[in-house]
Amino acid sequence: MKVYIAGKIGNSEEKELLEEVTQLCELLGFETFLPHRDVGICSSIEDVSRIFEGDIIFGMKDVELVVAVLDGLHVGAGTAWELGYAYARGIPAIGLKTDENVNDALDYLSAVLLGSMEIVGSVEELRKELMKRKVSK
Repeated sequence: MKVYIAGKIGNSEEKELLEEVTQLCELLGFETFLPHRDVGICSSIEDVSRIFEGDIIFGMKDVELVVAVLDGLHVGAGTAWELGYAYARGIPAIGLKTDENVNDALDYLSAVLLGSMEIVGSVEELRKELMKRKVSK
């Protein structure tokens, strides 16, 4: 099963959490796609086509699950777009919100995002949810 890992990459802590999630998925036997690892970073407007093609056309190809890190005051624009695209294609998603309880984030996490996926509060809860998905395959 191929898992697309979505989330913000604005600082080293965000990247580290995405890489931790990726490592967990791989340890559990999932194939992963991590955009900043597998395609690179968008450094200028000239990179946009390469990033879009790599992240979406290639990266979303054959994906069966999206795991999205939702930490921070707002979900990243790219993360929200990726989740919407996955939802439209019938690809399930799991959200990971480790920095606060989802009930406390209701004011700024979209009801659309909350209603579209299972959301877990820790990497350990994510592991359990991934194991359930793996067993049901």
